[in-house]
Amino acid sequence: MQVKFDNNNVTSVDWLNYPILDMTEAPDQLDVVLINHPEIAPSGGGAPSSRPVGAAIANAVFDATGVRIWCVPFSPDNVKSALS
Repeated sequence: MQVKFDNNNVTSVDWLNYPILDMTEAPDQLDVVLINHPEIAPSGGGAPSSRPVGAAIANAVFDATGVRIWCVPFSPDNVKSALS
């Protein structure tokens, strides 16, 4: 699976055209190899998995309150402002 492009743009721009694995395509086993290199600084390899968290929280707030929060971070002031 990969994002699709034409000569100028990304063409898989919505959930109908974005290639995403479903459960039938998931591997039966995933091997993970951890390499201990304490002398190397962290490089943010886990950051991509955190990207959908903001949207999930915003959707949960919308589900609970009916109010969309568009401004991150979800600080108390931003949330109070959106709810008022």
